[in-house]
Amino acid sequence: MDRIIKITLGLLVVILGATIAYAAFTGYVTITYEATKTSTYSYTLDITTDHTLTDATFFIPVPADSRGNSPIVSAYSAKVMPGIFESWQTTLFDTGKETLLKIQIPLLTVPAGYGPDNPYTLSVQADLPSETTIDTVNPVEASPVYGTIRDLKKVTCSGSPSASMECFTFTTSLYADYTADPNTALTIKSGVTGTNRWTVFEPRSNEYTTDIRVLMHGGNHGWETVKGTLMSRIGSYEYPFYIPPS
Repeated sequence: MDRIIKITLGLLVVILGATIAYAAFTGYVTITYEATKTSTYSYTLDITTDHTLTDATFFIPVPADSRGNSPIVSAYSAKVMPGIFESWQTTLFDTGKETLLKIQIPLLTVPAGYGPDNPYTLSVQADLPSETTIDTVNPVEASPVYGTIRDLKKVTCSGSPSASMECFTFTTSLYADYTADPNTALTIKSGVTGTNRWTVFEPRSNEYTTDIRVLMHGGNHGWETVKGTLMSRIGSYEYPFYIPPS
């Protein structure tokens, strides 16, 4: 009987020790994750042309979540978005379904040295912090994406995708009204990547990325269908290195 009691007590001590060790480990992981975690949106908007544009007006989708919010929207609204040219007149429009950036450019002149073989690009680029963990698993539902997404289709990921990675194509719309030489090639493209980074034993991260792109020729006076891509679940999602967004 004494031997059984000793064995039982020994097992209880082992179980208690393992429980305490697991709790301590979990606590360390959680505290370290929260202390080291950063979440950032990297945003770009490029307008590329090989000829001068006159009286240009664009309505371009701005990445926003389902409520119309994002650090990108906030930066445009506060007029602190890096890279905005002084000659651009910019205004945000919330249609109730999407957020659009209206850009008015009276004259977009292509500098000397640029042309069909060397198009001229105007770029807006910004890295903007997020106050909350970015949902990189289901970005269409909870993170900034481009406008009213139509024809969302899951496709095979190219390159060397991770096991968890998912890839999609979609379409949306933008408005472009400008006068230009009939031989003009104008490309508008924009992209956003939302990334979470942290260090628990070693650096880890996960992210989603989405972009849109359209090529137009000559002058344009109306809405255009824009092709887009979306990649989600990129990076590390294994416990204890990742704690889902709250």
